Amino acid sequence: MRNKIIGKIAVAGALLATTSLAQAEDVEVLHWWTSGGEAAALNVLKDDLQGQGYGWIDMPVAGGGGEAAMTTLRARVTAGDAPTAVQMLGFDILDWAEEGALANLDSVAAKEGWDAVVPQALQAFAKSDGHWISAPVNVHSTNWVWANKAILDELGIAQPTTWDEFIAAMEAVKASGKTALAHGGQAWQDATIFDGVVLSAGGTEFYKTAFIDLDMDALGSDTMLEVFNRMTTLRSYVDDNFSGRDWNLASAMVINGEAAFQIMGDWAKGEFLNAGKVPGDDFLCFRVPGSEGAVSFNSDQFAMFSVSSEGGQAAQGAMAAAIMSPSFQSAFNVVKGSVPARTDVPNDAFDACGKQGMAELAAAASAGTLVGSIAHGHANRAAVKNAIYDVVTAHFNGEYDAATAVEELVNAVEGAL
Repeated sequence: MRNKIIGKIAVAGALLATTSLAQAEDVEVLHWWTSGGEAAALNVLKDDLQGQGYGWIDMPVAGGGGEAAMTTLRARVTAGDAPTAVQMLGFDILDWAEEGALANLDSVAAKEGWDAVVPQALQAFAKSDGHWISAPVNVHSTNWVWANKAILDELGIAQPTTWDEFIAAMEAVKASGKTALAHGGQAWQDATIFDGVVLSAGGTEFYKTAFIDLDMDALGSDTMLEVFNRMTTLRSYVDDNFSGRDWNLASAMVINGEAAFQIMGDWAKGEFLNAGKVPGDDFLCFRVPGSEGAVSFNSDQFAMFSVSSEGGQAAQGAMAAAIMSPSFQSAFNVVKGSVPARTDVPNDAFDACGKQGMAELAAAASAGTLVGSIAHGHANRAAVKNAIYDVVTAHFNGEYDAATAVEELVNAVEGAL
């Protein structure tokens, strides 16, 4: 299999090297960026490529975690009709690379100097057998809380800095008649909350041992029991109509003053900005209390599927170069709510939350507290991730108590390995 992969990569790389001679073609882009803030961010990339003369064929597949998009992709590839470029996360990229399906981006990566500016944690998912097979668009982190400042001010609540303060704040909001925690009852959203709660309850080393190393003693430990107890507490502050709610609608509850808090990745900031809200004035951004100093990350990347035409290769090369240009990385991430995938992008254009995110990412990378998101495919491959999803969601929906959830988690992960 390794020789097959290297052979396909070499052929694709040779094709990419001829892009200057190729005739431009349209790019068909499969993605799941369909909310207002996400669509606004994607338009930055569309406009960039259209300015270079490339047509854009949009193929959006709604679903914030990307599961529906991956199902659609599998069907397209099986039918022999892969899109030009596909938004992907984490281990999904490496899985497709192992199938020998992805194009080689080494020539554009060398020309643009990607090796020197992309953090190693991202390169781990953007390279296969030492070859670049995807272009990182951004770095998101998941252990964020978004808060409606007016509600907190009205109730005299200061930004919570400990878990107990966070719970006390939500209790005060609930007593006022408003929803304390805006949430959508979808498995990936439950797991996104879980990212921050694991870091809050156990810290970075526990997170790594339990969910990256998959140590069964850690997965079955008293610390894990505390994680699920905290998830039970959070569930008590969610409104009764949460089931099936999309994440951006939960964000809208905070934006519109219907709810005080949302635990969600920093893509939520794009919704606040799209609604004209200003960080510090209208909303607050802070880490899940207890998880400060740690960053659970995921990175949206565009993988290019192998195509035979020189024009198609040219379009892929142009798209990859556009994605990784410092100007695009700044413009896109300012709108998206994420931070650049390049370490050399200035923070001048970013708002207060963006500057905070960039500083915390750099600090976590330096301190060894930058960890792949459980919820978003950067801690484990899909089988393990989905097994964790099942247990976390069943517990959040009241099917298991905390002790049973710990037992089921161990069993589910063992069964997925």
